[in-house]
Amino acid sequence: MPESASRPEAGARPRAVALIGPQGSGKSTLFDALLTAAGSPPPRRPGEARSRAMGTETRLGHCDFMGDPWALLDCPGSVEFSYETAAALAAADLAVVVCDPSPARAAALAPAFHALEQAGLPAMVFVNKADTLGEQHIRDTLAALQAHSRRPLVLRQVPIREKGEVTGYVDLVSERAYRWRKGEPSELIRMPETIAAREAEARAALAETLADHDDALLEKVVEDTIPAPADLYRPLHADIVAGAVDPVLIGAAERRHGVLRLWKALRHDVPAPEETAARRGIAPEGEPLAQVFRSVHAGHGGKLSYARIWRGSFKDGATVNGSRIGGISRFPAGEPAKVGEAAAGEIVALGRLDSVPSGAVITTSGAAPSLPFPAPPAPVYALAIATEDRKDDVRLSGALTRLTEEDPSLCVTHDPEAGQIVLAGQGDIHLGHAVTRLAEAHGLRVSTSRPRIPFKETIRAAARHHARHRRQTGGHGQFADVTLEVAPRPRGEGFAFEDRIVGGAIPRKFIPAVGDAAEEAAKKGPLGNPVVDIAVTLHDGAFHSVDSSDMAFATATRMAMQEALAKAEPVMLEPVDQVTVLVPQDATAAAQRLLTGRRGQILGYAEKEGWPGWDEVQALVPEMELHDLIIELRSQTMGLGTYTRRFDHLAEARGR
Repeated sequence: MPESASRPEAGARPRAVALIGPQGSGKSTLFDALLTAAGSPPPRRPGEARSRAMGTETRLGHCDFMGDPWALLDCPGSVEFSYETAAALAAADLAVVVCDPSPARAAALAPAFHALEQAGLPAMVFVNKADTLGEQHIRDTLAALQAHSRRPLVLRQVPIREKGEVTGYVDLVSERAYRWRKGEPSELIRMPETIAAREAEARAALAETLADHDDALLEKVVEDTIPAPADLYRPLHADIVAGAVDPVLIGAAERRHGVLRLWKALRHDVPAPEETAARRGIAPEGEPLAQVFRSVHAGHGGKLSYARIWRGSFKDGATVNGSRIGGISRFPAGEPAKVGEAAAGEIVALGRLDSVPSGAVITTSGAAPSLPFPAPPAPVYALAIATEDRKDDVRLSGALTRLTEEDPSLCVTHDPEAGQIVLAGQGDIHLGHAVTRLAEAHGLRVSTSRPRIPFKETIRAAARHHARHRRQTGGHGQFADVTLEVAPRPRGEGFAFEDRIVGGAIPRKFIPAVGDAAEEAAKKGPLGNPVVDIAVTLHDGAFHSVDSSDMAFATATRMAMQEALAKAEPVMLEPVDQVTVLVPQDATAAAQRLLTGRRGQILGYAEKEGWPGWDEVQALVPEMELHDLIIELRSQTMGLGTYTRRFDHLAEARGR
C-alpha cells in the first residue's frame, strides 16, 4: 500500500480502540468486521496459524472510518495472555468489551472490567452473537454483567424479535428502529408496537442513570418529562469519556450485524488522544513523546517496538533514548506498511530500538519522564527446560532474553543447586507457546520437566563428634583435630557458629577456617539437601606446630560435620507457601476442596475488594503441591481462577 494511503489527513486525530474480552467471545471476528466495514478488510490467512496468532498476541490494524483515522487492537482472550491485554490498554483511548449473551458466562468478564478500572479507561460493551438470544431477555445478560462491574452498565439498544428471533434493535437515544440485513447496512424501520413498552422502560432507566451526573437531565427525570435525544447524547458522551458509565450495544459480528452502529458510537464517544494524554498526566507542550507497549523480535527484520505517540511526531532515522529509529510501520488492514513519519495520537511500530523495553517512554532529547505501565503478573506455573543438544546452551540464553523482552509475564530463573533453568509464566498453554516460539523463531528444541522443589534439612537432636585429619606426604604434612557439637535451632534462625576453645587447644588463627568449613558442610546434609537452623559449637581440638593449616582444619571440620549431622536425627523440610486463590463466589467451595486435597490448611476466605462476585481463599499449601494447581483450578472454574503465593515457612515433609 502506498505511504499516502495510510497517512492520517492533516488535522485528523488518530484514535485507538482495544477489543478485549474472554476467549470465544468473537473479538477477532469483530476486529475483522470493523476493518471490513471501514473498507480495509484484513487478508485471509491459513486457519491454524491465524488462530494461534489471534489467541496469543495483540493484532494491530489501521483504517479510516468516515474520514477519521483509527488503530484497532485485537487483544488475546485467554487469561494466560492477559498481560498482552493490560499492556494494550495503556495505549488505547477506549476499550470495547466483547462478550456473548449467555448470563452463565458473565463471570468471565470480571478480569476485563477490573483491568479497565485499574487503567481508568473508558469502555463500551458489545454483546456479540445477539442473533442467538432467542427469547432470552437482554436485561438478564445486563444484570449478570453488572454483578461483575463496579461501573454502571447502561443499555444503549434493545433487541427487536420477530417469531422468536432477534432481527434488529431500537436505539434508545434516537428512538429509531433498525432491521439487520446480512452483509448490508441495517434497514431503518418503524418501531414495532410489540417493543414500544420495553423501549420506554429501558430508555427511562438510561435517563435515570445519566441523570446522576447531569442536573439538567435530572430535572427532566424528576418532572417526568420525556427527554429529547440531545438531552441524552450530551451526558452519555460525558459519562463515557469520564469512565462513569459503560454503554451496552448488541450485534453479531460474524454476520456484520450492528458493526456500523458500533463504528458510529465509537466515532462519537471515543476520547481524542489529547484527552487520553491529559488523563495520563501528559502535558500538551514539550518534546515528542511516546510509550512502547509491546516488543516483537521479527527475525531478520530485527526488533519492532509498538508505541503510542502522545506528543509531537517522530521521523524515521531520529535518535530516541540513545538509539536510532530504523523504520516506522503502520498496519493498514492489519498488514505492515512503511512510512517516513508518525504523528501524535498514532500507534506505530518503530524498528531497531534494541535497548528500549516495553513500558519505556521515548523522547528525541533529554531524560524521558516515567508513565504508568502495568506490572507483569506473578507466575503461576513453571517448567525446567534444557536444550536437547548441549552446544545450544549459549544460544538458549539469548533466545530466553528475547522471549522475556517480548512477553514480560514470562520469567527465567537459574537454580544453581539443581543445575536447572526454570521458565515460569501464566499456565501450561502460555509456557507451551513459549517453547514453540523457541523452536520456530530460534531453532531451539528443548525438553521440559517439573522444577526441583527446594527441600531443606534440619536435625531433631544434638550430637557431638570428634574428627582427626592426619596426612604425611613428605615434607610438611597435614594435621588437625576438632570436636564439634551440632544442635537444632528454632525454625527460621539459620546457621550459627560458636567457639568455646580454651587454653589454646586450637590457635585463634585457625578458628575462622573451622567456622567457614562448618557452614560450607551444612550446604549438603545426610539426606542430600542444605541443612538449616543449626548451631555448631567447637568444643575442643589439637594442632601441630608445623603440619596444621587452615586447609587441614577445614578438612577435619567437614569430617566431623558429616558424622555429627548423621547422628543428630536429620529430617527433611519442605517449603510451605501462603496461597491466595481468586475465584468467582460460586466456585469458592470447589477451590477450598481443591486446596485441602493438596494438603492445604485453609486460613479463611472473604470477598475480594474491588471484584464484585469474587472471593479470595487463603491457605497454607506445601510448594510440592503447587506445580499443576493452576491447571486444576482453572478446569474447575471455567478457566477463571488464579492465585498468588509467597513463601511462608519450612515444615517437616510428611507426603500426601
